[in-house]
Amino acid sequence: MRLQRRPLLALGLALGLTLAGGVTARAQPADAASAATEAAYRTLDFDWLDGTRQRSVPVRLYLPEAASADAPVPLVVFSHGIGGSRHGYSYLGRFWASQGYASLHLQHVGSDRGVWAGNPFEIVARLQGAARESEAVARVRDLSFALDQLLAGELASRLDAQRIVAAGHSYGANTTLLAAGASVLRDGVPLQLRDPRIKAVIVLSAPPFYGEAAPQQILGPVSVPSLHVTATDDVIRIPGYYSGADDRVAVFDATGSPRKTLAVFAGGSHSIFTDRAGSGGLQLNAQVKQATRALSIAFLNSVFKGDDGALAAWPQQFADIVARYTRSSP
Repeated sequence: MRLQRRPLLALGLALGLTLAGGVTARAQPADAASAATEAAYRTLDFDWLDGTRQRSVPVRLYLPEAASADAPVPLVVFSHGIGGSRHGYSYLGRFWASQGYASLHLQHVGSDRGVWAGNPFEIVARLQGAARESEAVARVRDLSFALDQLLAGELASRLDAQRIVAAGHSYGANTTLLAAGASVLRDGVPLQLRDPRIKAVIVLSAPPFYGEAAPQQILGPVSVPSLHVTATDDVIRIPGYYSGADDRVAVFDATGSPRKTLAVFAGGSHSIFTDRAGSGGLQLNAQVKQATRALSIAFLNSVFKGDDGALAAWPQQFADIVARYTRSSP
């Protein structure tokens, strides 16, 4: 199938968007209650090669120590924003693992931290190359390949293949939505990118599908439970790719999930959801990260354990920083 080179699927290209690297140390609990409930986990790196595509797919896995063949754990597979790596979004990977959810963080070599290397005068060209449609498609195939590898490997028995969530930030949010069924037509034929193993999605700062009309036609086919997280100042500003904060809400509105949740923080920035500590304001950044961790685990427990209590209580718990909270259910 012919792939056009226009960067319609590509998405948060703001310079410095995902420059922060991850760490391998245990997350520090925010309070004594967290310390009492936090479980141990391991951090494992793998450097896989998809021989069919001759494309490297490095990953980092945060694996709960309690995971076993007798007690397999759910899995979150995470896709970074442009310029990121498998080391990023560690505050989420560590937390999810401490709460009993394995977290597999992908590195997309065509749009990873390599865009920041080389001649600084050519960075715009590298960003535009990372935003091309063939790379957007390759990222979704990275996700499916990584799942294939993990679920066929020696750790497979410790993971519950029936409870898999796709998650991502910015460009990674679009990767996540495509893997969950978002449908883009080429020459009247939809790109076949949906991975049926995905049972729910978490999308942070999801940009629009640039150059595409009818967002409901694209996102309507997404039917799994979805959590959308953004902020009132979640704005992308780069030449040719301006995207206002309202675009994140428009993605939520167009997504076809009968069961979906939207949280909008007051203030913030597009990169507040990365590991960067100062983006959006030092105090607010820490608060948003704490609230995002709490919301994500409440969402996961609602989807997989049928426990809606924490999800219902969340907006009141973080009322000081939440501008909007919406839940839709069948």
